[in-house]
Parts: sequence; structure tokens; C-alpha cells
Amino acid sequence: MNNSKSIMMRVVVAAVAAVVMLQCASAQTRYVVGDGIGWDIPPNGAAAYTSWASGKPFMVGDILVFNFATNQHDVQQVQQDSFDACTSTNPIGNSITNGPANITLSTAGDHYYICTFGRHCQAGQKLAINVSATPGASPPLTTTPPPPATPSPPSNTPPEAACPPPESSDPPVGGPAVSTTPGAGNSPPDSSSPVVFASFFVMFLGIVVATFL
Repeated sequence: MNNSKSIMMRVVVAAVAAVVMLQCASAQTRYVVGDGIGWDIPPNGAAAYTSWASGKPFMVGDILVFNFATNQHDVQQVQQDSFDACTSTNPIGNSITNGPANITLSTAGDHYYICTFGRHCQAGQKLAINVSATPGASPPLTTTPPPPATPSPPSNTPPEAACPPPESSDPPVGGPAVSTTPGAGNSPPDSSSPVVFASFFVMFLGIVVATFL
């Protein structure tokens, strides 16, 4: 009996650890800097990396992958003034010279990276991103204003004849009643998330353990 309890506890611990690892893995996003360009002197200057980073929702825990050949480039995180001037006078940490390099975003805020080899930074090999601690709010919805109304030509029809008689809103005798409530009978779509699934999974395992104990 004690042996079966010990086995069950090991199974539960392993399952909970697997769920936690799954949640951590799903929360991370790997970004290959520059995509096909990699970490190199871009053909059109720094605008290439500015365009690449534009619109990407970088989050704490995400990973930047700098693809470059060892000893041909490096990655150095710097302050903004050093980024603007393409100097490494205010470095943050040590430069990474072995490629490819994976950098985990551990803090929120603005992050600046340059290559310190030769004049690579001056040629555009530099990256600036903004990292958020939590997912950003959805952008506000934009609506297209209706086109201006075109005045209609005057009508010679008398006002009494221009207006049709009001229709009766009463349903026909013996006919089914028509609902006028917008969206009546339509339930919102079900939603689920890995977090909810993990919570129910852990609760289920707890019930199983309580049954065997």
C-alpha cells in the first residue's frame, strides 16, 4: 500500500512539473534578429533593424537570437547615448563574440544593442527595442466616418403623400412572435487558455491523490 502511494506521489509531482514547464515555454517567444539578414551590416542601413523591430510585442522572458559568425561580429548592450553615438563607452555587461548568441530579455524598458567591430554600428548594425512587462493593451478601434449625405432634389409630392402609412408592428394572428432583441439567442463563443487547462489538470491530480491516500 505504501509503495503504491509513493508511486502515485511521484507521478503527481512529475505531472505538475511538466505543466509548469509547458506554461513557461508557451510564455516565451524567440525572435531571430533581422530574420533572413541575421546580425550583419544591413544593406540599407539601420532602417532594416528598425523596420524589423517595429510592431513586435517584445515581452520579459522572450529571447533574441543574433545569428552571426564568431569573431566577425559581436553583440554589446549599451545605454541610449552610446547607441546614438555608436560607442561602447557605457556598456551593459560583456560583449558576446561567439555566434549565434541568445539573449533573454530579463527587464522591461528600452534595450539597445550594437556591434563594436570596426564601423559596423555606423553602417547600421544596431538594434533598439522596447520590452514590456505584461502584454500591451489592444490598440483602439478605428471607425471610418460615414460619407457626407448628398442632398436630394426637391419633390413636388405633397408631404401627406410622401410618407407611407405606418405599418403595424403586431404579429399576424396565429403566427410566431418575432424577437427584436439584438443578438438574442446567440451565446458568446467559449474561450480557453493553457492556464485554465493547467489549473483544472492540477485540481484533477489532487483529487486522484486524495482518493489513493
